[in-house]
Amino acid sequence: MAIASPSSSVTVRSFSPVWSIKRTSQSQLRMMAVRSSNSNSLSVSTTPILTNLQHNCATPLPLLRHVADSMADDMRAGLAVDGGSSLKMILTYVDSLPTGQEKGLFYALDIGGTNCRVLRVKLDGKDIDIKKISREIPAELKTGTSKELFGFIASGLWELVNWEFEKFGIQKDRKREIGFTFSFPVEQTSISKGTLIEWTKEFNISDTIGEDVVACLVEAMKELELDMFSVTALVNDTVGTLAGARYKDGDVKFAVILGTGTNACYIERMKAIPKLNSQGHVTKDTIINTEWGSFSEGLPLTEFDLGTDLGKQAFEKMVSGKYLGVIVSRILLKMAESENFTRELNEMQQDDSDDLEIVGSILNKTFEVETTLNMRKTAVKVIDTIVRRGARLAGAGIVGILEKMEQDSEGLIYGKRSVVAIDGSLYEQYPQYKLYLNEAVKELLGPEKFQYVVIEQFHDASGVGAALLADTSSNVTSTS
Repeated sequence: MAIASPSSSVTVRSFSPVWSIKRTSQSQLRMMAVRSSNSNSLSVSTTPILTNLQHNCATPLPLLRHVADSMADDMRAGLAVDGGSSLKMILTYVDSLPTGQEKGLFYALDIGGTNCRVLRVKLDGKDIDIKKISREIPAELKTGTSKELFGFIASGLWELVNWEFEKFGIQKDRKREIGFTFSFPVEQTSISKGTLIEWTKEFNISDTIGEDVVACLVEAMKELELDMFSVTALVNDTVGTLAGARYKDGDVKFAVILGTGTNACYIERMKAIPKLNSQGHVTKDTIINTEWGSFSEGLPLTEFDLGTDLGKQAFEKMVSGKYLGVIVSRILLKMAESENFTRELNEMQQDDSDDLEIVGSILNKTFEVETTLNMRKTAVKVIDTIVRRGARLAGAGIVGILEKMEQDSEGLIYGKRSVVAIDGSLYEQYPQYKLYLNEAVKELLGPEKFQYVVIEQFHDASGVGAALLADTSSNVTSTS
């Protein structure tokens, strides 16, 4: 896993932003929202709330520095002993990454917080041809049974098999190796086995916890007579992103997911993992899944954040797409608690018309009341405050990992071109979030260090990486 050199730079600028107000019932909020004698205008007194919000959500440099340093400290503590910190620092058993020279057909199954995707990846040098079958996971399956969920996941493979037969005449019983991207905390015991630690992202299927998720998938495939598929790699979405991005760029050092949820993984030296010293590992490098969504040290929490039941996933709920809309909805009285609302936040924040027509239309749709221009301006400021805070905290987390890697191996990051691979709908679809994140990274690193860091988005890297790792793992197994 050698890492190359050159230098590169990215441009950015800088910025900054929990408050305490008494909770009010939804009925009271609705009454407040329609206080007007002759019209349905929304006339809540929001100025003091907004002032407090902007003050308490501030992310000045000292706070970001504390978050970054604490992230690095928690990483070391988690590497020292299992349960040593809020970060699980899970060994992935991925000890080799794509070289960029891979060619052929590769397959992946990818389950995230919102969608389940089946991918057929054809590689020829740097040319990538992807056939993707994507289906939204029904809400009832997120709280149903393990058999129901994995049956739904496996059923997408039949569609792919039939498509290949009709399109290319590929026989349905042809053997296929598949990489399984499973975007939830898993304790792995090998590259193709791992037990579920806990569900996140509003999944709650009790009979899966403690079970081998690959075995659950294999059982579902047997039920559907999908014996032509063999699961040879189990990876987290961040690990898949790192592998997929590394195929395109050999300077990728770690990967971040910023979508419905968030997580990060990175390349670590085996000798820097004290909890493995007695296990006889000799591989020089491996991939560590941080599970950074559970990080909580020094975060600027508000009463509104606490109201979203932060629990064990504090960092994730402050920076990821699933919860930005939820937090804003609590501030703006009542807005749809849906990850789809993140797109609407973006639309409102980008509205540059004099009368904020888009903002008014969206607020009218969700509040069912007319809004004044002043209220629309206030809404945009609330959105900007929460989005800026989340993006800047994500940036601080990225710097924490960069600095941990540099401190343990001087010159690894800041002496050469270092690429941070990012994938996920939030980062991809929200330009302002991306801008605030980049600004925070540059602000924390300073121009001298920042010149070596490239923050780059790699679309669909997670699925491509899982497919590649399935092939790599199969080759390693067959030659060992």
